[in-house]
Amino acid sequence: MIEALISSKTRIKLLLKFFLNSNTTAYLRGLETEFGESTNAIRLELNNLEQAGMLVSELSGNKKIFRANTQHPLFREVHTILMKYLGLDQVIENVVKRLGEVEQVFLTGDFARGLDSAIIDLIFVGNIDQHYLLQLIEKVETLVKRRIRYIIYTPSEYAGLVKSQLEVEPLLLWSDLD
Repeated sequence: MIEALISSKTRIKLLLKFFLNSNTTAYLRGLETEFGESTNAIRLELNNLEQAGMLVSELSGNKKIFRANTQHPLFREVHTILMKYLGLDQVIENVVKRLGEVEQVFLTGDFARGLDSAIIDLIFVGNIDQHYLLQLIEKVETLVKRRIRYIIYTPSEYAGLVKSQLEVEPLLLWSDLD
């Protein structure tokens, strides 16, 4: 779907990298390794996005570190489009809102790193009926055409979880805590 609007696969990868998780930072050589593409293609897209004000950069030693410009007027819209592209809006709409006692849902794994993947990794926090969750997830997987892998924590288990145990910082997708 998004490929029809944005023809550059490198640009799509960069948007996913920086706009799914606004805390993500990266530099050119790291992106080259991660994407497996030439630095020229990546540099061109980074420069275009920076000139458009979508990315900001800062020098750290001899590295130019890029991150999303969360102050850009289109930041929230681009983030929302990417969530829809990945099917995460369907996960929230069809799974979370029907489970009852869900306190929070986090995105983790490749997507939290800003990488596209065939698997969506989620952490659910709450008192959740696992059998009903499994039924809902099976339905959503056919809608989003991706597999969903999940972990369920009770609120007390999640509170005791040391974030450093997770391989990547989880990204909050949904919260019922106010």
